[in-house]
Amino acid sequence: MIRQLTLAAVLAASAQAYAADRQAFFGDLHVHTRFSFDAYIFNVRTTPDDAYRYAKGEPLQHAFGYPIRLRGAPLDFMAVTDHATYMGVLHAMGDPDHRLSKTPIAKDLISDDISVVMTAFRSVAQSIITGEADPRLEHRDVIEATWQKEIAAAERHNQPGTFTTFVGYEYTSAPPFNLHRNVIFKGSKAPKKPFAATDSLNPEDLWDWMDANRADGMEALAIPHNPNWSNGTMFMRSTFEGDPLDAAYAEQRMRNEPIVEMTQVKGTSDTHPLLSPNDEWADFEIFGDSPPIYEALGDGNPIEISLNGSYVRDALLTGLQFESEQGFNPYRFGLIGSSDTHNAGAPYEEEHFYSKTGVNDGLPQRRGSVPPKGVDDWEAYADLPADKKPAPYLGEWGASGFAGVWAEENSRDSIYAAFRRKETFATSGTRIRVRFFAGYGLDAIDGNAQDATARYYEAGVPMGADLIAAKKGAPTFVAWATRDPGSAWLQRLQIVKGWIEGGETREQVYDVACSDGGAPDASTHRCPANDASVDLTTCAYDFSKGAAELRTTWQDPDFNAEQRAFYYVRVLENPTCRWSTWDALRAGIAPNPEMPVTIQERAWSSPIWVVPAS
Repeated sequence: MIRQLTLAAVLAASAQAYAADRQAFFGDLHVHTRFSFDAYIFNVRTTPDDAYRYAKGEPLQHAFGYPIRLRGAPLDFMAVTDHATYMGVLHAMGDPDHRLSKTPIAKDLISDDISVVMTAFRSVAQSIITGEADPRLEHRDVIEATWQKEIAAAERHNQPGTFTTFVGYEYTSAPPFNLHRNVIFKGSKAPKKPFAATDSLNPEDLWDWMDANRADGMEALAIPHNPNWSNGTMFMRSTFEGDPLDAAYAEQRMRNEPIVEMTQVKGTSDTHPLLSPNDEWADFEIFGDSPPIYEALGDGNPIEISLNGSYVRDALLTGLQFESEQGFNPYRFGLIGSSDTHNAGAPYEEEHFYSKTGVNDGLPQRRGSVPPKGVDDWEAYADLPADKKPAPYLGEWGASGFAGVWAEENSRDSIYAAFRRKETFATSGTRIRVRFFAGYGLDAIDGNAQDATARYYEAGVPMGADLIAAKKGAPTFVAWATRDPGSAWLQRLQIVKGWIEGGETREQVYDVACSDGGAPDASTHRCPANDASVDLTTCAYDFSKGAAELRTTWQDPDFNAEQRAFYYVRVLENPTCRWSTWDALRAGIAPNPEMPVTIQERAWSSPIWVVPAS
């Protein structure tokens, strides 16, 4: 199904005025251009200016030479977040007029021989893993000059009321597992040089740097991403150095990291089937248990992967446990999605997927959704040696995702304030709007009244906030979602609860609103299946099933005012074709049997924490 928007709809989406009750804005806070060392190696030559133009709806040239463009409305906000480590250095090495182009490593990194390039690239990756700057690449003058170009591009494209840009970059700590963060500045004032993994692999040192900048008037926040690649190190029960966590750690972390990116191209970090065995929808765009960085570390023996500390829901539960036992919570964060594209423009839409890393995966044959030339079917493909196939993880990339915020207007101040108060939500790539409130007496408010939202704000709290429990009974939650007009209809609205009981963490998924006239079963808390289908020969999805909007008030049937708990909304669309199925359909072959054929796009609100009255 091709998205079609009228010019009036596009203009309306990109020129929203001030709204006291706040409105939803969609953006991407994780975009790489040619100034990132890895993007440049993958033959990406597009600039931050190109990235911002793409976000505003203009076409962009992919590294393979074909045009890419958003099919939906322009984005509302964006940040280019090139890697701080060696920022712009490879681009300088590729410029024949630059002095760095004459260096020996430049000849290897810009070689036409892919084996030579990858050998040189591994040395760059090793530098990031160890945190030791490679003197062949650590050219401070180039890094500082490139950083100024990044800031200038953000300033050029910032259009308050229409399109908001943020100055940002990626801190790429990987010692050796993923501890990456995107650092997003509130305004145009930023330090002379970004803090990089070669300054310190310890994220706590990044926070110290951010605190010092804040004292000098440079407000910023850091957004952890891909905890699913962290092997349990993103949300640990100790500091980076192995010391016990304390209240000062929790305060500093939450001051600097109020939100987490929980879905993007490299997988979704909501939860894992082994962590949430009673959640039928936990197995969603899960990245394999052996990302390539893990396989490259040791002597070839399997590496045991830790799921605990690697997923958002598990971290939220861990935070409750710390709060219950020690009085502080280091994991009280809101949620966003973003893309992590290394093409300057991201493939948010399944139908128009061109993957993540330039020439590495920019064709279906290079990501395993279509067999290589000369191979006619998947049975013959299965017999190919491993070195004749794309890396398996490329088939696990996803067309994700978006950062959503509820803000008064499309401006830096308003959107950044939403980040700070965690009135944010994540989507897997469609523009579902999701809203969430909690409070006492909210069920008495007419949800159809013109002033309903204002009254919810007045009488309750929105996503990202705390609600103090009252002994008079369970609070009322107001949850609703509206579909993306260019995607499938909504199937079900859920509330995910986590709590502490008897010192142990617990979780439960409640369906709270069903499409097609259904109602949640009182004992299973599940909607009846609406049996929405997808025609895999055309990728046409079911037109007759699902809802344009799902909205309800809900009270937890198991509420205990003395228990610490969090609640967040998850909303699911009806099934649609996954990008790999679209690739196969266009090639005239069956989908790769090793890849899911359909996907249920979804959105997640930030949590609301219910705190026992003292």
